[in-house]
This record gives sequence, structure tokens and C-alpha cells, in this order.
Amino acid sequence: MEALIFGAGGQDGHYLSRLCRQRGMEVAAVSRRNAAIIGDVADTAFVAQLIRQRRPDFVFHLAANSTTRHDAAAENHATIGAGTLNILDAVHRHSPSSRVFLAGSALQFANRGEAIAETDPFEAGSPYAAARIYSNYLARYYRGIGVRVFFGYLFHHESPLRQPGHVARTIAEAARRAGAGESLKIEVGDLSVEKEWTFAGDTVEAMLALMEQDGIFEANIGTGIAHTIADWARVCFSVIGREWRDYVVQKENFTPEYSRLIANPARIHSLGWRPRTGFEELAQLMVASEAESDRKRP
Repeated sequence: MEALIFGAGGQDGHYLSRLCRQRGMEVAAVSRRNAAIIGDVADTAFVAQLIRQRRPDFVFHLAANSTTRHDAAAENHATIGAGTLNILDAVHRHSPSSRVFLAGSALQFANRGEAIAETDPFEAGSPYAAARIYSNYLARYYRGIGVRVFFGYLFHHESPLRQPGHVARTIAEAARRAGAGESLKIEVGDLSVEKEWTFAGDTVEAMLALMEQDGIFEANIGTGIAHTIADWARVCFSVIGREWRDYVVQKENFTPEYSRLIANPARIHSLGWRPRTGFEELAQLMVASEAESDRKRP
């Protein structure tokens, strides 16, 4: 069996590639850089040729610039929107036995602070959300004409491979630096914001769980358990035995995108998926990873 992964260079692509290989699959990893196959999912001819030649058992579309900024609108449309269309049409034409996984986002839903279900209404609050919504409707259309496509709404998840500058990695790195004796203060956004903190390695297991059955086609991939950013700071600094308030301060006049973002995970749980990595264990993993990275620097 073969898995074709678009967006293999990101954290999800890394853990998914590893999981697929552990399951005995061959992996064709695609990214615009740093992958076995260099290419752009927005390139119609490239995607069609790749799928026609390989006829993979599984196709995963994880490629995205995960930012809600307006200046990324064109890239969001190309990578998420056009990329989805390219994959689904190529599978429909050239590899109808392939199963396709499309990564959606919690941010494409209207969020009123309650647990979000798959049946809740969408809300195009950003170009990123609009592209995800378009991708979802393409999935529903192509499913109607026979493509076996599955749509996973990804809620917040983390790993040591999270890009620098993201709040979770910023705090973990600060804890590592403080543990090494550095005197520092970092500013972060609203510490009261609540969201999920799932390990990306667990998230990709849910992707496969969704792909390997035929009863559910759209599912939230989340835990339904929320913690604040202050909670994250607390557990990260507890790894090094320090008080987080001595190192972390809240930015003044900061307006968050949301105050609470949490899934109703009943559908994905019905498939037997549960995260293996707890909140505190994830903090330990990320702080330890920062320390290991520091030792490897020249």
C-alpha cells in the first residue's frame, strides 16, 4: 500500500509519514521544499501526473499556510482551495480507488465558545476559513460523484516540530532557557484563551482511523478538553521547577481571535480513537525537545 502526502514538510506530515511507514505502507512525501518529491499542490498538471502515475491507496492533503492574515488570502486559496480541487479531480479521473483525506480546521466554524460539532454552521471569518469552507464543499461534491473522500476538522494540536514563533513553542523554549539559567521575560497574548492541546502524533492516528472505515465521512479531530495558555505556561515551567509568572507576562491591549475553541469529539471517539499523550506529557516532550535542540546547536 502507498500513501501520498501533500504537505509532508509540516509537523502533521512528519508524524503521518512515520505512522504510515510503521503500518507497512510506502510513503510518497510531497512538499515545496525538503521532501522526497518537490512540487506544489496548486500545480494542476503536477498533481494530475503524480496521481495518475502512482495510483496511491491513500492521498492526504495537509499542505497549508496556517495563518488567518488577509495578506495570505491568495496563498490560502491556491494551496487549500485549488489544491483540494486538483487532488479530487485527479483522483476522480485517474485513480478512483484512492481514498482521500482533506485537512479542515476548527476555525471554519462559527465559534460561540461552546463545543463545536460537525453539523454546526460555518463562518468565513478569514481568508483561511473561507478556503477551508470551499475545500469542504468540494469534498461533498466529489463524494457525491463517487470519490471516497474524508474530511477531518483539525482542532489545536502541538509537537516539538511546531514552527518557531507559535505561542506553545515560544513558551516551551522560554522554559528551556530559564532552566539553563537564562534571565528572561516573554510577552504572550491573552493568557485566559482556552483551546485544546493535542499531540500531533496522536492527531495523525485519528486521520488514519477516519480513512480506514466507511461509515463516517466528516469528523472533528480533537479531544474536547480545553486548557488556557496560562495552564500551558504553568506546566512547561513546572518541568524545570520554576514559577511561570516570573518569566511570562501578558501583552497589553491584545485582542485574541477567540476566547475558547473546543471540539465535540463524539464522532471520532466512536471510531475508537483517543489521544495517548496527556497535557503534562506534551509539555514535558516539548520542553525536553527544546533542550535537546539546544545541545545540538554548534
